[in-house]
Amino acid sequence: MKKLLGYLDLVLFLVLVTVKLVVYGDMVNPYFTLKGILYPTIASLLVLASISLLFKPKGRSRYLYICNIVITCILIADINYFRYYKDIISIPVIKNGLLLGAVNQAVKSILQPHDLLLLIDILLIPIIKKILKLKFNNIYSNYMEIKNVSMPFKLRALSFALVLALSVSYDGYFIHKLNVEQPRLIEGMYNKIYITNALGNLNCHALDVYNFAKKSLFDKKSLDDEKANEIKTYLTENTKTSGSKFKNIGKDKNLIMIQVEALQSFVINKKVEGEEITPNLNRWLKKSLYFDNYYYQVAGGNTSDAEFMSNNSLYPASSGAAYYIYSGDEFNSLPKLLDKKGYYSAAFHGYKEGFWNRNAMYVKEGFDKFYGEKSFNLDEQIGLGLSDESFFKQSLEQIKSFKEPYYSFLVTLTSHFPFEATDKYGDFNVGNLEGTFMGNYLKSIHYTDKQLGMFLDQLEKDGTMDNSIIVLYGDHFAIPRNHSEELFSFVGETGNDEFAWMRHQKVPLIMHFPKDAHKGVNSVVSGQMDIFPTLCNMFDLKTPYKFGRDLFNVKDRLVVFRTGSFMDNKVFYSSSSKKYYDLKTGEEVAETDALKKKKEEALKQLDYSDTLLDHNLIKKFTENNEMSK
Repeated sequence: MKKLLGYLDLVLFLVLVTVKLVVYGDMVNPYFTLKGILYPTIASLLVLASISLLFKPKGRSRYLYICNIVITCILIADINYFRYYKDIISIPVIKNGLLLGAVNQAVKSILQPHDLLLLIDILLIPIIKKILKLKFNNIYSNYMEIKNVSMPFKLRALSFALVLALSVSYDGYFIHKLNVEQPRLIEGMYNKIYITNALGNLNCHALDVYNFAKKSLFDKKSLDDEKANEIKTYLTENTKTSGSKFKNIGKDKNLIMIQVEALQSFVINKKVEGEEITPNLNRWLKKSLYFDNYYYQVAGGNTSDAEFMSNNSLYPASSGAAYYIYSGDEFNSLPKLLDKKGYYSAAFHGYKEGFWNRNAMYVKEGFDKFYGEKSFNLDEQIGLGLSDESFFKQSLEQIKSFKEPYYSFLVTLTSHFPFEATDKYGDFNVGNLEGTFMGNYLKSIHYTDKQLGMFLDQLEKDGTMDNSIIVLYGDHFAIPRNHSEELFSFVGETGNDEFAWMRHQKVPLIMHFPKDAHKGVNSVVSGQMDIFPTLCNMFDLKTPYKFGRDLFNVKDRLVVFRTGSFMDNKVFYSSSSKKYYDLKTGEEVAETDALKKKKEEALKQLDYSDTLLDHNLIKKFTENNEMSK
């Protein structure tokens, strides 16, 4: 008993940190069960704890105390990152953090006071030790005497080896089990929430570090020609369409594409206190082709992921942002292909040029010019940077100077979370939503809608629209999952499950053609990966290196999300719960052989896209094509 008392620090470490990890698991896991997460959590903790057995008692206590601090800080960071991004922090995300000062500030604004409760034991342990020493000196002295009896190093090393072997074997069992149940999941890290739910937070981060190191040091050297040719063949087949609708409709026409920050579909044609939230977009919908079943597919790169998919039709990185990780790759992107048709291309964004690594990626993607923060007169700033009003006015002046035909790609900013400076939007009455997260968003997007209306009206007034195709879409969610109740209440949603959440993760896609041609509503199930192949058809651009599907000429739809979830014309599959839902009724449906094949197809697309980007295969394919001519 006395010997066990000497390891009280180790016991306390295991108990306290296990409680924290379990509490964290409950916060991020909608299907949380104590039994499901407890054992792999303890197994991963034992691996860490085994190292402490190498130290003498005093060193062991210090090691465990430091481990507690580090784990707690990771949990607090993960909790707040999850609140906004619905994901777990990874190594690429940490690397991106050097570029994301403004987003880091946004995440900090989500920090809640009760998060700091996780630090209580860390703060109290030194205080309790002092109290025991002062008030109960005899008991404390006896404990320290027992604790400080140190075993010879050989025995400590033997204890370490035995506990490590047992804990690694125990932990390895859970990892192997998950790998069998979900092949490719651990290697691809495409659904870190699921991994956390199954293996616990520590194992998820350990696997992330392992995969990142493996990918960085070994994987890029080990791709064989057979796999590369397999991917090339797949992409060639994926490019084939079943029709020629809208083929080359954009010949010699300007392309103006507008990516709107945090614009979600639920605000379209919706009123608050009798006033339209987006009156200008609602007005332009009547003169345009509106895709009302269009989903965002972003991952850790958020806005930059939307840009990446829309200009390349390649999937976002499994962790972090493709704009940062793959900025050294070659791309057959939209600006490059349009350049071959004699187009001038320019990108516009009223924020820092290095944010999301745009200054590097826009060059790689073939834009002739990037108008970033330094190119604008920062005469009015709202929230993160240049106001949308000033941004559109100044961008329009530049666009007017371009020689036709041209491609202008504009990315808005003001409606970015955390929807600051709401006093600027005071002319919009949100009623009882005043001061709420939803109310602030509605004011923000109402302001952006006003600026969009003035920009589009001016394009029409000066005749630019007579020879231009306008493409406008939202980039990602506005309302994070921790505010889902506000969203459901606003849209009148009675459910609160994953299907109810998914059905509201749509963003508008609007295409306007000269003379208001082809106006109407298209309800095809689609996503951001589909813009690029659709524009390739409309502007007769040749490239087989795309995963999305033409919106006008491919009937077999498959919208794949970075988590491994997917949606086709009839069913939504959730990778987190491994359930299928009927899109019309919301009822759960059983897996069929056809659905299983689509699930495998979704994972294959993600794997192929990752491999293509990891090994810069577009460059290899292009060079091989040139040599074969």
